[in-house]
Amino acid sequence: MKLTVFTPTYNRAELLKRAYESLKAQTCTDFCWIIVDDGSTDDTREAVAGWIGEGVFPIEYHYCENGGKMRAHNRGVEHCKTDWFVCLDSDDILTVNAVEKISECIDIIESGDIDGKNGAKEIAGIIAHKGKSSTELLGKTDFPKGMSRSTLYGLYLNGFRGETTLIFRTKVLRKYPFPEIDDEKYVPEDYIYDKIDSEYEYIVLPEILTVCEIVSKGYTDSVRRLKEDNRQAWYLYYEQRARITPMSMLKLKYLGFYRLYAGMTGHALAEADGISSWEKLLGIPGELVLKLTGRI
Repeated sequence: MKLTVFTPTYNRAELLKRAYESLKAQTCTDFCWIIVDDGSTDDTREAVAGWIGEGVFPIEYHYCENGGKMRAHNRGVEHCKTDWFVCLDSDDILTVNAVEKISECIDIIESGDIDGKNGAKEIAGIIAHKGKSSTELLGKTDFPKGMSRSTLYGLYLNGFRGETTLIFRTKVLRKYPFPEIDDEKYVPEDYIYDKIDSEYEYIVLPEILTVCEIVSKGYTDSVRRLKEDNRQAWYLYYEQRARITPMSMLKLKYLGFYRLYAGMTGHALAEADGISSWEKLLGIPGELVLKLTGRI
């Protein structure tokens, strides 16, 4: 068995059933499903117990006290026993042949036909699309034409505007766990993905593998609240983006947010290695605009 499908969940038993049905429908069932229950108080445990009893494919259920998606993700990686790992959120489903396509791509990578060729970096995993449906992209653009391997951030710097499905080598996620910050429950995913980009690339698979249904109480719907409640994590994200983004209007935006969050969290600007003094000054106009408009 090559692949673990991982799902973090919190009080979403009904939505989780949709994910389970999509896994049951897979054309390839050579995977296991790890569910980390982040402190649910609904009937998630009972629902999962029923699915385990059906015996369609291996399922592991792990309960933990509520600590947020990123802590749950770390627990999922810790429990993973396969070499490859994909996160399927509780409000997403897999397209019917997603595991089959992932397995085919893994076979090519593990055959040695890709790793170390046409690029200086080792392969961290696979990047594919998320969709509104199995045929409609979730986003404005497809992957850049002719790009067979890339960093994640590199896709966006080259004009990609959409949502992705990321399949990782488990060893890479173990090397880069999400930080667990006292009194905070969320870390922007790109904070870790940018670190992975510094050392690895991905194989680009221009296929829709997951279908996303954004629900009213999901993370995507509450960015402002996430920023208010997790300021240390957002400082880490903006400080890192201010360092790694090439000089552009986008970099100026990140420099403004970096200065704003440094002030809100008590971080001295001098602490940020890799951001020059003149770059910190360039962030002043952006910081002022953010303060005047009330954005965080």
